Amino acid sequence: MKQLFALLMFSSLFNVAAAQSKDEAAVAKAVDALRKAMIDADKTGLEKVTGATLTYGHSNGRVEDRASFIGNFVSGHSDFVTMDLSAQTIIITGHTAIVRHTLSAQTNDGGKPGNVNLYVMLVWGKENGQWKLIGRQAVKVPVPAP
Repeated sequence: MKQLFALLMFSSLFNVAAAQSKDEAAVAKAVDALRKAMIDADKTGLEKVTGATLTYGHSNGRVEDRASFIGNFVSGHSDFVTMDLSAQTIIITGHTAIVRHTLSAQTNDGGKPGNVNLYVMLVWGKENGQWKLIGRQAVKVPVPAP
């Protein structure tokens, strides 16, 4: 009886780990879809990966809702030429995922070339089986003192 109980517990833990691993892979895929849609200024792609109640915080303190976030990409006001994500971590709790990474990018915002280096936190919610971006906040990576 103890062996059966132990086997059932192990099986349950394995299933939970496998489910979380599956969700982590799905969230990572959603993050990459967001990255590509931002670089391509793809309105349909941005709509697909963002939730209706998106709150998108920039490193300068500006906060956008979903419509202004997507509109700024489609209009060219926000323009990522390249975007590299590194040191990514994903934590899943129920139907919520928190993603942290470092973002390094070349931009062309408002026709002005630039570079950004940010620490980013993304909050994803699972809606109808799909991961949607519902929150984002970024801070500038500190420049080391000389």
